[in-house]
Amino acid sequence: MRPRNPPPLAVDTLIACMTVVMAVLLGRESPTQGWPQLDARAYALIGLAQLPVALRGRWPVAVFAVMQGASIVYVSLGFWPVVCTFGSMLALYTIASVRPVRIAVGCAVCMTGMWLYAGIVTDDSSMPSVVMQALLYCSVLVWFGHLAQRSAALTRHLRAEQTERARRAVAEERGRIARELHDVVAHHMSVIAVQAGLARFVFESDPGKARGALGTIADTSGEALDELRRMLQVLRDEDPRAAERAPMPTLERLVELVERVRAGGLPVEFVVEGDPRPLPPGVELCAYRVVQEALTNVLKHAGHAHARVLLRYGPHELTVSVRDDGEGVNPDRVRTGAGHGLIGMRERAKLYGGTISVGPRSEGGFAVELALPTSAALARRGDDRTG
Repeated sequence: MRPRNPPPLAVDTLIACMTVVMAVLLGRESPTQGWPQLDARAYALIGLAQLPVALRGRWPVAVFAVMQGASIVYVSLGFWPVVCTFGSMLALYTIASVRPVRIAVGCAVCMTGMWLYAGIVTDDSSMPSVVMQALLYCSVLVWFGHLAQRSAALTRHLRAEQTERARRAVAEERGRIARELHDVVAHHMSVIAVQAGLARFVFESDPGKARGALGTIADTSGEALDELRRMLQVLRDEDPRAAERAPMPTLERLVELVERVRAGGLPVEFVVEGDPRPLPPGVELCAYRVVQEALTNVLKHAGHAHARVLLRYGPHELTVSVRDDGEGVNPDRVRTGAGHGLIGMRERAKLYGGTISVGPRSEGGFAVELALPTSAALARRGDDRTG
């Protein structure tokens, strides 16, 4: 548990008490410096010139004026001027740190005038020395107070930027989660819908085929629930290990995806070219989701079609191709909003520095062509082009 910071008023009250103690102890040394012994009036003026420091955070200018007035009276009575300088100096610094420069400079001029007045009414004082000290101390206090004000403003600006970055990160994460949910729900529900229609159609004429369709529905819905449960577990963040036990989809699971789509009634040919090898998790997830989305669209919109999925491992690039020979996919029908459908494919490709081409084929059907760099360096050099 983090310790709570003390209230500013309590801190300023403690500082005020300390300045009073310091002023009293210094004032008692007045006779040794050739100044009159303190009396009741002197002690009262010392308190009036120091204690208002406790309220400097609320009314800095008023506090400064009160302490300056008490200091002038103290000096006019012939007491040692140095005794009443602590509170005024602290008040001037506070004004410079929370008020505009013009106000701080005006207060510094007033304090300089008070010091010059003390030098004038004091016998045997060195006026050049008094002037130099007044200008030096007041300038330093105003300068450091102004630096503190700029530092506080910069801190507020940085905090605002951090808050904005955090808000954007949350928005981006929500968009990513929306894409994941869309991919999971759209694909699995498409398979379930096709199988449910098949089961209803052959329920009486072919009970065995109907049972097979119901089994596919059970398996598909179970897998969909597992993926949704994993994503919701990540959102709740109650047990991070639960998410680790259910890893994100990889290219190795494309075989399962293809088998599930085949069971949904879509003949799919799956071809792998090149030497399969582990790729960055983001690249594998992007390729998996694009294939999943493409097959889902074929299943939903291409009618009686055959599909072919090609996965090609190149030296520096992964190429994914999903083609069908059916009626084709109308982009307007699958563009369901930002982060979904074809737009979701393009966003994923752009995120990992890849390129994607989505559109009808000249010989009929529809094609999705995805190319992803297989290293982070190549991804950073991606040109963000999408077809």
